[in-house]
Amino acid sequence: MRKFALLTSACAVLLFAKFAPAQQADIMAGGSTLMSFSTPNDLVGFQRPTEKGGTFVSLGADVVAFRHRLGINAETSWRHHETSYFGYENYRPFFTDVNLLFQPRLRKKIGLDLFGGIGIASNGFQLLASCSSPGCVNFTGGNHFMEDLGAGVRYRVWRRFFVRPEAHYYHIQNNLGFNSNNVFRLGASVGYTFGK
Repeated sequence: MRKFALLTSACAVLLFAKFAPAQQADIMAGGSTLMSFSTPNDLVGFQRPTEKGGTFVSLGADVVAFRHRLGINAETSWRHHETSYFGYENYRPFFTDVNLLFQPRLRKKIGLDLFGGIGIASNGFQLLASCSSPGCVNFTGGNHFMEDLGAGVRYRVWRRFFVRPEAHYYHIQNNLGFNSNNVFRLGASVGYTFGK
């Protein structure tokens, strides 16, 4: 799944770069962390883990090619290191989304990025036990449809380079392996603008 996310990001960057001479296109990389609020569970013996914490790396691109500063944004983010799931297996979450983007300017060097769209939340699980017999598989994964809403404040620091503190809200459908379907990703990106 990691290869798919990286391939999607690379294709989005190349696609958006094609539109750069006529309009505005941005590429960005960033870091963030997850937050999620646990919900009470009626079962005393089993409490599903809360999907939160960790360092996430993200790659993204956008193009503003329509009237009224409207465009399209694509982004993928993944946890830098695997984390434990009940102590007997590790997992690594990925979030990949495509959004409609509204990018109003507030001042000469300051603007907003407001976006919403859809995507895929993926988790790759790996059992910690060794797997030596033929046909033995010690990893699995799952994909879930998700909705994405987000906002960022873009500040141009030097020429075409910008910094963007940002917040993402993911509503993950049927996220049954974790305590909540609602996940927030908070962080910042550094990027470069092509075109106007």
